[in-house]
Amino acid sequence: MSGSGKGLLGMWLYRRDEEWTIKEENSLMHKSHDPQMSVVQKVSNPDTTSVVFSLKNQIGGLARALQVFQDLGVNVVHIESRKSVRRGSEYEILVDVECDSRRMEQLTRMLSREVAAINLAQYEQISANPHPPLSAAPSFDFSEVDMVWFPRKISDLDRAQKVLMYGSELDADHPGFKDPVYRKRREQFVDIANNYKHGMPIPKIQYTPEEIRTWGTIFRELHQLYQKHACKEYLENWPKLVKYCGYREDNIPQLQDISNFLKKSTGFSLRPVAGYLSPRDFLAGLAFRVFHCTQYIRHSSDPFYTPEPDCCHELLGHMPLLANPSFAQFSQELGLASLGASDEDINKIATLYFFTVEFGLCKQDGDLRVYGAGLLSSIAELRHAVSAPEKTFRFEPEVTVKQECIITAFQNAYYYTDSIEEAKEKMRHFASQIKRPFGLRYNPYTQSVDVLTDAQKITAVVSELRGDLCIVSNALRKIHEQDDSVNVDSIASLLTQGIDGLHLDRQSRNSSSASSSGSNSDSDADRSPNRADSNRSARSEKHGSDRGGDKHSSPHV
Repeated sequence: MSGSGKGLLGMWLYRRDEEWTIKEENSLMHKSHDPQMSVVQKVSNPDTTSVVFSLKNQIGGLARALQVFQDLGVNVVHIESRKSVRRGSEYEILVDVECDSRRMEQLTRMLSREVAAINLAQYEQISANPHPPLSAAPSFDFSEVDMVWFPRKISDLDRAQKVLMYGSELDADHPGFKDPVYRKRREQFVDIANNYKHGMPIPKIQYTPEEIRTWGTIFRELHQLYQKHACKEYLENWPKLVKYCGYREDNIPQLQDISNFLKKSTGFSLRPVAGYLSPRDFLAGLAFRVFHCTQYIRHSSDPFYTPEPDCCHELLGHMPLLANPSFAQFSQELGLASLGASDEDINKIATLYFFTVEFGLCKQDGDLRVYGAGLLSSIAELRHAVSAPEKTFRFEPEVTVKQECIITAFQNAYYYTDSIEEAKEKMRHFASQIKRPFGLRYNPYTQSVDVLTDAQKITAVVSELRGDLCIVSNALRKIHEQDDSVNVDSIASLLTQGIDGLHLDRQSRNSSSASSSGSNSDSDADRSPNRADSNRSARSEKHGSDRGGDKHSSPHV
C-alpha cells in the first residue's frame, strides 16, 4: 500500500467469504494470499477495538485516514468497507486496531480531522468467523454512522477531556506565572485530573494555610451578599452544604464530600478537571449529571481576581444550585441538547449556558435575584448586575444567543426570567429546534444515553415509560379520592404537553407549507446590545482587581 496514497485512488475493498479482494473501478485485479502482503490480516484477538468512520467525498480521503494510523504506529489488524447506506457519495470503513487507551484518544482526535464521522465500539468475537460483513454486524447501527462522536455512557467521559487552556501552562499575565511554587502546585492538580477515571474516588487535597486564607477572604466577603441577592433555591441549600460538606471560612471543602452529597440530592456527581474544557466536553458531562470541577485555587496575590475557573467559583457559585432538583434537571437538559450537535449549535448552547447558569437572574418577591454562578462568585460584578437596570433584559434564547460573552470585564447585558422554571422551559423549546436526525433519552439505570433513530427504538422507550405513567396515574387517582380539591386536570396536562406540542408542530409545518412565510419583525427584546457594540462597552468598563470569579464564568470555554 502506497504511503502517498496513489495506489489507493479509485480503489475500494470488499469482503468475499474470508478473503479480501482489491477491486479498481469495475475490473477485478487480484487476491492477495501472502499474509505479509495482505491488505487485511485475520484477527484472533477478541479484545481489539473497532473504529468505524465515513470518508469525506474527496480524492485521497482513505489514504489520508490510513496515514493517521501509520503516523501513530497503531497496529491495524483488520479492515473492511462498504458504500454508505445513508449517503451514496461516502464509504463506511471499519478498522480493527490494537492500541492502548492513550493512543486511542490521539487516534480519535487526529482521525476526526480527516473523516466525515467517527464511531468507536468494542468489537466482540462471537463466532468462528470473527468479522462478518459490516452490513451484518448486529452491534453497529448504520443510521448513526454520520453522527459526531459523543459519549454514550458515563465512562465515555474519560475520552472527553479536551483542555483548551491553562492547566499547568499559565499565560504571562496570570497572577501566578512568576511564582514557581504556585506553578509546581498546579502541576499536582493537573496530574490528579489527568489520571482520574470514572468510578475512582476523587483524591482529597491537603490545602496549604495560604490557600485556606485565600478561600476564607473570598468566602467571608461573598457570604455577606448572599442573603440579599441570591435566589431562594441557592439559599435553601447553603445550610446543607455547611452541615454535610464542611462549608466554612477556615476550610476548603473536598470534592468527594460534595459529590457524595449531590449524588444523594439530585444524582449529580463531580469530576476533577485540569483547566478550561472545550464547550462540547463540558456540556457532555452535564448530560450524564457530571459536573467538571477544578480543585486548585487562584493565586493569593489577588484573591478577588482569577483569569480561569477555580474551586472558589465552582464551590461557591455552582454547588448550592446543583443540589436543587429543578436546576439540576435544567443543567442536564442543556447537556443532552449538546450531544451530537454541530459546532455552531454547541456555540449557541454554550452562550445560553453563559447567560443563564453563569449570569442568570430571576424575579422573586418582586425583586431581581441572582442564580448565575459567575455572579455569585464575583463580589464586584454581583453588585454591578443587581444595580444596572439599563443592562437587564428579559431572557429570550433567540435574542440572547446573539450576545457576546465577555470574560475580562462586566457583561454588556444580563437576562432574567420570572422563575428558573421559565428559563428551563424556554431553553427546552430552543433545544427542540436544534437540527439532529435523532433524539436522545438519558437512562438513569445504566447511566447511558439511548440514541433514538427510528420508530422501533422510540416504541421501546414508550413501552418502558408506560409503567411509570401507570404508577403516576394510580397515585393521582388515590390522592384525588382523599382530597377532591387537587387539580387533577392541571397535573394531567403536564403529562400531555409534550405530545400536544408534537401535534401542534406537525399542524404548523403543514400550514406553513401551504402558504408563504411572512417577513420576520424584530421584537422589543432586540434592544439588548449586540456583539458589534460589546467590544466598545468592554473597553470602557474594564474593572480592577475586585473581581472574584468574573473571568471564569463560561462553561470552561
